[in-house]
This record gives sequence, C-alpha cells and structure tokens, in this order.
Amino acid sequence: MRGQDGTSNSFGRWLVSLAVTIVAVVVAFQWLDRPWAFIANGMHAYQNQFAIPTHIVDPLMPMAIVLFLAVGLARFYGWTLSRLAMTALGCSISVIVAETIKAQLKFVFGRTWPETWIHNNPSLIHDNVYGFNFFHGGPGYASFPSGHTTAICAAVSVLWMVYPKFRVIYALAVAAVVIGLLGADYHFVSDVIAGGFLGTTVGWMIVEFLRLDAPAARS
Repeated sequence: MRGQDGTSNSFGRWLVSLAVTIVAVVVAFQWLDRPWAFIANGMHAYQNQFAIPTHIVDPLMPMAIVLFLAVGLARFYGWTLSRLAMTALGCSISVIVAETIKAQLKFVFGRTWPETWIHNNPSLIHDNVYGFNFFHGGPGYASFPSGHTTAICAAVSVLWMVYPKFRVIYALAVAAVVIGLLGADYHFVSDVIAGGFLGTTVGWMIVEFLRLDAPAARS
C-alpha cells in the first residue's frame, strides 16, 4: 500500500499543477486568446483541414460506455480482469467522469466562443464579445473548458501512467487534437489549457482509485 508520504506528495503535485494552470489560464485570457483567435480566423481557408484531427475524440464517449459495460458484465460473470481490461475500465471511467464534470464547468463559467457556431451565438469574431458569464448556461456560452481536450486527456492520462512505453503516441494524439482545435478557431488557448488540466486530473485520480500503477497491477 502507498504510504501517507506518497499520498501527500501526489496531492502536493496536484496543487502545484492547479496553481500553474490557473496562472496559465489568466495569462492566456489576458494576452493570448484574442490575438490567436484573430490569427486562426485569418486562416479560414484551412479551417476544414484543421478540424479533421479533432474528430479523434468523437468515438471516445461511445467507446467508454461500451467498454465500461463490457468489463462490468465480464466481472459479474466471474472473469478475473487482466491488467489490459482494468486499464480499459480506467479509461472508460475517466472519460465518463471528465465529460460530466466538464459539462458542469461549462455552465459555471459561461464563456462565449471565439466564433459564431450555434444559433447565432455571440462570439469574439462576430460580435466582439469576450469573457465569462458565470452560470449563464446555454450552448452559446460553453467554450470553457474545452470538451475535446478534456476527453482526449482523460483517456490518454490513464494510458500514460499505466503503459508509459507508448507516451510518444499519446503525446501526438493530444497534440493533434489541440492543434486542430486552435487552428480551426474552435476554442481559445485558455479553454484548451483548462481542458487539459481537467482531463489529466481525472485520469490521474482514476489510476489512483483503481491502483493501476501499483506493483500488483503490473504483474
């Protein structure tokens, strides 16, 4: 079992990560979000190409639900779950939980989008509207945090810790989604930063809860 020192160290690292994320979000909000949104808007002819890698995230939620049910039923049937099955379960729970939290945070922050996408929503590019509208609700006020970044990081963070051998692949997957989101002007920089932190935090927690990084899980 992991001692209290290990738990304290994990919590300390998370607090440092939270502080760094808050600073990064504030810096991006003040100095990066608007300039980048206008740069990305200027690349309008390439937005469809940038949007392609963002679809990597599309199957994650359906897959998470199917895997969760499949692994759960296998356990009900009496099967002993392998490390791979436990990791699949961890990824599934991570994505489902992260998506649920993300939806609530979008309502809390009520941030408008870089561009107008949904029902003539107010946006920076179309209406020069920029900022947070706390507890506003509605699809036009749901830019923060980025759901796509949250989902990919929720899945990848579990794999990152359990199967570190393939970290280059995981990093490339996250980078592809992030570059796509920013290049297509789907999100502000700070949205992506917050989504990355949220997804990674949930994945980290799930690994801790399920003890996926414990020596027994590696056998």
